[in-house]
Amino acid sequence: MGDDGRIRVGGLALDRLAARVGSTPFFAYDRRLLTQRVAEVRAALPDDLDLGYAVKANPMPALVQHLSSLVDTLDVASAGEMAVALDTGTAPERITFAGPGKTDDELHRAVASGVLVEVESEGEARRLGAAGHELGLRPRAAIRVNPDFAVKGSGMRMGGGPQQFGVDAEVVPQLMDKMAHLGVALEGFHVFAGSQNLHASILAEAHERTVNLVLELSKHASEPVRYVNLGGGFGIPYFEKDQPLDLSAVGANLERLCSERLRPVLGEARIGVELGRYLVGEAGVYVTRIVDRKVSRGVTYCVVDGGMHHQLAASGNFGQVIRRNYPISAGVARTVEPGGELTEVTIVGSLCTPLDLLGDKVRLPTIDVGDLLVVHQAGAYGLTASPTAFLGHPSPAEVLV
Repeated sequence: MGDDGRIRVGGLALDRLAARVGSTPFFAYDRRLLTQRVAEVRAALPDDLDLGYAVKANPMPALVQHLSSLVDTLDVASAGEMAVALDTGTAPERITFAGPGKTDDELHRAVASGVLVEVESEGEARRLGAAGHELGLRPRAAIRVNPDFAVKGSGMRMGGGPQQFGVDAEVVPQLMDKMAHLGVALEGFHVFAGSQNLHASILAEAHERTVNLVLELSKHASEPVRYVNLGGGFGIPYFEKDQPLDLSAVGANLERLCSERLRPVLGEARIGVELGRYLVGEAGVYVTRIVDRKVSRGVTYCVVDGGMHHQLAASGNFGQVIRRNYPISAGVARTVEPGGELTEVTIVGSLCTPLDLLGDKVRLPTIDVGDLLVVHQAGAYGLTASPTAFLGHPSPAEVLV
């Protein structure tokens, strides 16, 4: 927000940015905020801990290019994301490829590129070895481990119990033995148990248990462990009562774990965390314009030219159990006098479904047709996590400013 009360992105007032983009809706990401967030994370984490960016959070090429110069590694989850990562000039040795269901073609491309493949099953390990044999190359691999614990307070649990992600911790030693005969260079482990966690104490417990698990598994390694990915899961506040993550407490705990537990055993191994949403989520906005305003049985609706086909998460249909509003603000500089009233409106998109709800009973200064609305916290899991083809509306622009 500027001194004049106008929302600014990358130093540009919103109305000027909208004119520059040329149409609504659009996503805009603030380059300065991205750089600032990485610096904050760097300052809090141990100096010898790698910082990785999970490209799936936001794979916009210009954004990935910018972050590639600030982080140590890029993690991808498809051949398409791998191509974006390689195009940044990042060394293949600093790119990792995770995710279930990798195709033979993707494995061949990963081996040919020299990126590290995070194996999610015994079958995938065998196919990776076969790809290396066909290409005459020794594939680089790590095992993604499904831990025997879950992380409380996570937006999405991705570890503990049965999972499509990773190899169950109790059978990892057997898989390690088998991989030794597949012509695969097993470099280490990736453990990721949950996402979107705002509680430093819970993350500290998860990191403690992750380190215990990694050290136990490392006893079964036939070669020195050279790579350990401790996962991520750092959350950002989306809703009214959310409190920001205490990053300094998370960093202090990781400092202790690295210096006292991991380094004495694993020596020069690359140890890192992998963050997506935490690096980019708060640096982005989704901007849409009101095209209609109507009253139905006492409820005022503002209909916008965007919607859930661009910003599924804000509609509550991307992991929310009980729907809550993302932060939404008017894009025009209207002040409300002390004691003055805000207007309660419900903001809906342009799709023919009641699911297309961006803001339920939002209190804003008076807004009308033609005004811009801004959905905040839109830098992660926005456009590419949304059903863009639904009803055939055009795709929004994305800009990095």
